[in-house]
Amino acid sequence: MPAITLLSEADLRSCITLDQPALDAVEQAFALLATAKVAMPPILRLDVPEHNGEVDVKTAYLPGLERFAIKVSPGFFDNPKLGLPSLNGMMMLLSARTGLLDALLLDNGYLTAVRTAAAGAVAARWLSREDSRCVALIGSGEQARLQLQALRLVRPIEQVKVWGRDAAKAAGLADDLGRDGRLHIQVCGSVDEAMQGVDIAITCTASREPLIQPRHLQPGLHITAMGADAEHKNEIAPQALAQVDRYVADRLSQTRVLGELHHALRAGVVDEAANHCELGQVIAGLQPGRERAEAVTLCDLTGTGAQDTAIANLAFERAVAANKGLAFSS
Repeated sequence: MPAITLLSEADLRSCITLDQPALDAVEQAFALLATAKVAMPPILRLDVPEHNGEVDVKTAYLPGLERFAIKVSPGFFDNPKLGLPSLNGMMMLLSARTGLLDALLLDNGYLTAVRTAAAGAVAARWLSREDSRCVALIGSGEQARLQLQALRLVRPIEQVKVWGRDAAKAAGLADDLGRDGRLHIQVCGSVDEAMQGVDIAITCTASREPLIQPRHLQPGLHITAMGADAEHKNEIAPQALAQVDRYVADRLSQTRVLGELHHALRAGVVDEAANHCELGQVIAGLQPGRERAEAVTLCDLTGTGAQDTAIANLAFERAVAANKGLAFSS
């Protein structure tokens, strides 16, 4: 049997960061969803209510890639009380030719964080105005930091407005973001304040109540929403989603059941037959994205197995080239 490569989080952090190749790999995955015979089953979700836990399993086969990933992603949200992180996870990388296991990527959720941020930048690259300079970060966790890092690869960001439920955490994030002196950072006391006058808004929270309301929509705005990765999570008010000029999903079959679109459909403010499209279709030129500078666009990102397979392949290839990891036989 061929050897299996075991890659630790440290190995993967040394090989993968938010750079242009990572964005391009995720962008290619979206394009393949629209143009190739991708196999991507629905998300498998397991809830552990006694311990405030949930586990998602995602996978996808992308034609043209040597391997496919199966990702197990637990989130146990009482863990901080035990001195443990809320999120962890791993990816299994298998040969698309033989089905044999090539590698175990023990990333503890790092690769998911990177590919999620990369997806946000890809959405902004295709849907926001090219001259966007001011961004609102709605949320103050690790993903907010990574989203800004990725966004700066595709847009000339100069001003950042930060809002979070935990004011101290938001202030800490603002301090970190402002250390290089290249950005003007503003901590905001409300979502209303954060949304005033921005070109791009990124929502990255676990909110169960809408944060973005119709009053926050302004000409030229782009919103990337990524918090609604479960049925009970909701960052965009249904009425706001109904009023945007262009709604784009990462995968409509997912956003209809657990994304922001899910809530708008349940509220009856959006027609099930509406002409929505997917980000991959925009990238592939099959559907329009932003058609006017003053249009309001929204990208609903729920996270796809295609992104996981893309980032896992890139990580494995870089790790092998750098001679990282431990090889062992089963």
